[in-house]
Amino acid sequence: MAAEKNQHILLTSRPKGMPTMDNFKFEDIAIPEPKNGQVLLKTLYLSVDPYMRGRMNDTKSYVPPFELNKAISGGVVAEVVQSRSSELEEGDLVIGNLDWALYSVAEDAQVRKIDPDLAPITTNLGILGMPGLTAYFGLLDIGNPQQGETVVVSGAAGAVGSAVGQIAKIKGARVVGIAGSEEKISYLKNELGFDAVVNYREAGNIRKALKEACPDGVDVYFDNVGGEISDAALSLLNQNARIPLCGQISLYNLEKADHGPRIQGQLLINSALMKGFIVSNYASHFEEGAKQLGQWLQEGKLKYEENIVEGFDNTIDAFLGLFKGENLGKQLVKVSELSR
Repeated sequence: MAAEKNQHILLTSRPKGMPTMDNFKFEDIAIPEPKNGQVLLKTLYLSVDPYMRGRMNDTKSYVPPFELNKAISGGVVAEVVQSRSSELEEGDLVIGNLDWALYSVAEDAQVRKIDPDLAPITTNLGILGMPGLTAYFGLLDIGNPQQGETVVVSGAAGAVGSAVGQIAKIKGARVVGIAGSEEKISYLKNELGFDAVVNYREAGNIRKALKEACPDGVDVYFDNVGGEISDAALSLLNQNARIPLCGQISLYNLEKADHGPRIQGQLLINSALMKGFIVSNYASHFEEGAKQLGQWLQEGKLKYEENIVEGFDNTIDAFLGLFKGENLGKQLVKVSELSR
């Protein structure tokens, strides 16, 4: 290990609006030594996710903010390269919430061993991991789509949105996706089998375009983006509609509070339910959800795309790309190759 180098990425200042490279710092550090019950991990893939933008603000949220001048952390698939644990061996592959670093140390209880023979290891950060579970529980528990209902999903070509649409199809719903490029629109319609798609960048009047795509109104709206797109979807709600509130990516980089239509009236007159959630609410059911997602994947009922950026040096570019709509499917960074 002595010949290897280590590096991590620090948050050095709170972004105002869209983050820039100036908010981050790459720093060379020593490779840590594991203690009893710990393992030394080499990062193979790391996940960049929209929720991380909220953690860069010093505000109350469902997870504590990132500390300044400390390493950013997130979902990581890693290889055990040195073990002082009775639970894990060198060569084991694990997933956990770890620092953005080339090498890190973790307690064996902080990580979970994964089986590379079940599916590609990257799926543990995507369709079989947090994004897939977010789609599964948010849609089925809150959205509860029924045969023949219309399900609309914004951010539909992202890791969560694409899974939502496919699960809704499995449940017999009519699925309408909203995305922002012709490539994404084509993927949703031709690859994933969405019934209708709306390109919000080209639509002009988004409400009119969405109304044409949803002639029978909206029974379930899975909200990933907020803003004007959600205003349009919420204006088309049917009686007893359900709205799983998953994300608000269009608002994350605003410097001033967003002011839009007041939606309480729409909820009231339609007896509609809007419920915010985070995937950790369902932690006690993760095994059940992952098992079902894995079964659908093996049966060919679920497809997934990954946008993999090569190189630890490009991690920040990959993160910023999320807010420019650059990713089709799950945005990942490939940091290193397996040792074996």
